[in-house]
Amino acid sequence: MVGRGWRADFYLRLARELAHDVVGVVTRSPERGHEVERAWDVPTYRSVAKLLAATEPRFVVTSVAKSANPDVIRELVDRGTPVLAETPPAPTLDSLRELWATAGESGLVQVAEQYPFQPMHMARQELVRRGLIGTPTSVEVSSTHDYHAVALIRGLLGVGFSPIEVAGRRFTSQLLRGPDRSGWPSADELVETQQTVATLDFGSGRMGLYDFTYNQWWHPLRTHRHVVRGTHGEIVDDRVMRMADVRSPVLSRIERRQAGVDSNLEGFALDTLSVDAGVLWRNPYFPKRLSDEEIAIATCLDRMAAWTQHDGPAPYPLAEACQDQLIALAIAQACDTGQPVTTTEEAWAA
Repeated sequence: MVGRGWRADFYLRLARELAHDVVGVVTRSPERGHEVERAWDVPTYRSVAKLLAATEPRFVVTSVAKSANPDVIRELVDRGTPVLAETPPAPTLDSLRELWATAGESGLVQVAEQYPFQPMHMARQELVRRGLIGTPTSVEVSSTHDYHAVALIRGLLGVGFSPIEVAGRRFTSQLLRGPDRSGWPSADELVETQQTVATLDFGSGRMGLYDFTYNQWWHPLRTHRHVVRGTHGEIVDDRVMRMADVRSPVLSRIERRQAGVDSNLEGFALDTLSVDAGVLWRNPYFPKRLSDEEIAIATCLDRMAAWTQHDGPAPYPLAEACQDQLIALAIAQACDTGQPVTTTEEAWAA
């Protein structure tokens, strides 16, 4: 791994849980390196060159600031090392283009876009794949920000890399301060918060609605909402509405089977997600006690490990992540200028 911080700890914790062998971590300073060594009992190095000279990793995770990510990715690619890069792969459109030009065609770079691998999102994707709501026509995501939300929208709609038109606005209002990475606030306090709303016109009758309020990931007063509408029904969070026959709309729910409730002694873990009599998703890590986010990151790690051994599909190719970030940047530009933005077809579309 290259990097040290809150997100890096997720990977180190899950690598230990999944029995992945972490052969080394790159940190900028000896002090930070000593912290990692004490906390995780893994060797640390001050540079990528020193890490690769001393070890032979199957792949390297980059968990660094987005401004530093492109250079770290390129250095690893130049040394022929497969990379699982944290999001986003690059911060600006110019840096995305430069990264693709120098590393895109290497076939070595995957991106740790974990949101599509969260259990409920995988269940919704499976419902779409099975055709229960017909052809998807619109997706609304109100839960996470920027490229993460775009990845969900694009994945559920099944769209590729064609130019799209983006319109967006920002709104400011007051909201009680909520929890963040450091925990709950010590007292009630009203703070200003920003909501971003954008429409994504993919053409051919397909659209996405992006709606994010800052800190919505954590805030219990701003719940998450996911809507997938199709020609023959719709999914709203855990509810599935479709036609049983020409005059009979029926409602089903995605049910979570959670072990460890009441007298169940199988452990405390999510087992399956199902609708009616069919299982949509089964937890490959049951009965480990993992949150949905941890399951998603673990899936990224395991799929990357399998892919590097030619034993599975690519987890999330760099081209997909570049397209997600391209659209996220277009949302920001549309909000900044107050004018619609049409994206361009980029080199990674090929």
